[in-house]
Amino acid sequence: MIKTIVLATHNPHKVEEFQKAVDKKYKIVSADEIGILEEPLETGKTFSENALIKARFVASKTSFPVIADDSGLEIHALGNFPGIYSSRFMEGHTYQEKCLELINRLSPFKDKSAHFTSCIAYIDEERNEFVFEGKCEGMIIDKMMGNQGFGYDPIFYVPAYNKTFAELSIEEKSVISHRGKSIQKWLKFLLSK
Repeated sequence: MIKTIVLATHNPHKVEEFQKAVDKKYKIVSADEIGILEEPLETGKTFSENALIKARFVASKTSFPVIADDSGLEIHALGNFPGIYSSRFMEGHTYQEKCLELINRLSPFKDKSAHFTSCIAYIDEERNEFVFEGKCEGMIIDKMMGNQGFGYDPIFYVPAYNKTFAELSIEEKSVISHRGKSIQKWLKFLLSK
């Protein structure tokens, strides 16, 4: 029987990304699919703290193993902003508006370098906790390009591929992205047990 793992998210894009990564070895379901509609307050000061807050919250409401991801964009010239506030930055606005605002804030600076960070917290059936981190370096471009992906993907450019995250296929992105790297570390751990 395929093991079910609950992903502490309400974002169908994340569920799809995690399911693709684990292939048919595991079944990834969202928190809403098992009736958990609330979300905890993300009061952590780091991606790993916030991932653990989300994982612990869902784990307290189910006996399934739980995985949670906290990730964000860190723009070096802006002091690694928006960082842990990536999803809450300009709340109520579209990601297109958020992207345009970041382009605008970065316009006075020559340094356009940035990176995405992803921290995955995994809580197994025995309630042991593990954290896995992945990063992807890139730069912010001054216009949105591509329509794959979500969030800040259209302005995050990866020089090695000469594309933004939003121009990469899911397969390409899963190899080089911050989340792809943290998922690979988590999968290696799962398969080693």
